[in-house]
Amino acid sequence: MTSPHSPALALAAVSRGEPQAWAAVRERYGARVRAVARRHRLAAHDVEDVAQNTWLRLFVNCGAIREPKALGAWLETTARRESLRLLEAARCEFATEHQQLPEAPAPAVPPPVLLEERRAALRTALGKLPERHATLMRLLIAEPPPTYEEIGRVLAMPVGSIGPIRARSLERLRRDPELAAALAA
Repeated sequence: MTSPHSPALALAAVSRGEPQAWAAVRERYGARVRAVARRHRLAAHDVEDVAQNTWLRLFVNCGAIREPKALGAWLETTARRESLRLLEAARCEFATEHQQLPEAPAPAVPPPVLLEERRAALRTALGKLPERHATLMRLLIAEPPPTYEEIGRVLAMPVGSIGPIRARSLERLRRDPELAAALAA
């Protein structure tokens, strides 16, 4: 028979959402959870984050714990994983509060003359495509862009053909030397 303070009964009460059960489990295992986090040499606020995340994991998974008698071990394992997760996230952070970051360079905006040259090269390259393909490409870059259904109706083309024709047309445009030169400038 299970004692009234057994982990199995406590876990069952927690899964039913009984507030007293939560308080009892946190009181019984709280120091154990925090000790795991402190063993990872975390700051006090990080220890509290690990504890909070551990309790959250228990709340989410309390019905899925296979061995209720091993609740303490489950909480320790969860606290260890949460500690490692926090350490890994901290390793990827870049502290900036005391450092002056360089200003990001303004994006290079091509002068109007260069933009017009690029547009002319694109018009010329589109003119080398079959008429239906060129019309499709013009429709795809229109603002606002029409839906594939609208394009299919305009071109009397199945919607399933639009993607493959678009891909072939883009490949031809990529191979156009004048367009490539204009885009490289």
